[in-house]
Amino acid sequence: MNDMITQSNHPRPFTIAIPDETLDLIRRRLELSAPRRHAPADDRDWRYGTDAGWVAGLRQYWLTRYDWRAAERHLNRLPQFMASVDGTDIHFIHLRGDGSRLPLVLTHGWPGSFFEFDRVVEPLVAAGFDVVVPSLPGFGFSGRPDGIIGPRHVASLWRRLMVDVLGYPRFGAQGGDWGSAVTTWLGRDHADVVAAIHLNLFMGPVVPSAGDDAETLAWRQRLLAVQQMQSAYMMEQATKPQTIGLALADNPLGFAAWVVEKFHGWGDTKGDIDGHFGKDALLTNLMIYLVNDAVQSAIWMYHSIFTEPRSDDRVTVPTGCALFPAEFLPYPPRAVAERCYHVTRWTPMPAGGHFAAMEEPAAFSREVAAFFADF
Repeated sequence: MNDMITQSNHPRPFTIAIPDETLDLIRRRLELSAPRRHAPADDRDWRYGTDAGWVAGLRQYWLTRYDWRAAERHLNRLPQFMASVDGTDIHFIHLRGDGSRLPLVLTHGWPGSFFEFDRVVEPLVAAGFDVVVPSLPGFGFSGRPDGIIGPRHVASLWRRLMVDVLGYPRFGAQGGDWGSAVTTWLGRDHADVVAAIHLNLFMGPVVPSAGDDAETLAWRQRLLAVQQMQSAYMMEQATKPQTIGLALADNPLGFAAWVVEKFHGWGDTKGDIDGHFGKDALLTNLMIYLVNDAVQSAIWMYHSIFTEPRSDDRVTVPTGCALFPAEFLPYPPRAVAERCYHVTRWTPMPAGGHFAAMEEPAAFSREVAAFFADF
């Protein structure tokens, strides 16, 4: 620990222990839900969004077979802590390797959680890395910020967490989804302490350039098509976060329908969400929101799209990217990505999608360990 640590931000051990009353309330709300309302006759392949029949089966599994207490025990096997960072309690997993590698901070997104990294923490620790996995402010077990904050602000919190609270003078960062944005800001604003970054969501500059070649123009067209078909949720959450947050917060099955459609469509499911993720993993991720009343507060970050200052400055720290083939947002050509980042590793992956660490933990761990082994 360094001299900047104070009693108020000293890490406090944390154990997940949700009161029975909270679980009973979620169950009562679930029992009152009715998922098969007005489903079209051909609603069997998620063509209209979440498949009503599949959600009915999820509800039945949730009520009769899912065991949150078993999930709690599984999650609690990893050391967890709380620390006050700029007045907000931040929940995080923290495991130490043998000290031979750079410390890493791994950042999740929406609708994921720290649980996305559940099966990659231990392999990375075995490879020598100290690993820190925080819950974003307003997500999971972290506290709610007083106002709406965005990924640039979160990056400054992660700097404080890693340097001031945990005492690391230099570290690496990895992320996808919101985690990609937070990690990018770590590389852009905090290069004095961030040695390198690794991403599995990699947008690149979207504004057309006079130098765009045919490959780049084709990528822009694919990106526009995906945004037109997939961005309605994002605009709702960005423009009216309270409206959708209030609608979902007291309705576990409605929240499940809102979220699992993203896991079905963004993961490398090939139409089989059960075989790819499994109901237990999907429900544990959902419950991390529900047991903490974090459904609404986790949506707030989307409004920062309109409020947080942006920057076109190039990230100069070494940057790695893993290209998972089922990522719903198309990856730009490497030459385009290099306009924004100092790309030193560009790895096409054999399988996996948007929730890469959760979907392909072994391949994800090997890729991240290989990239950061040089720092």
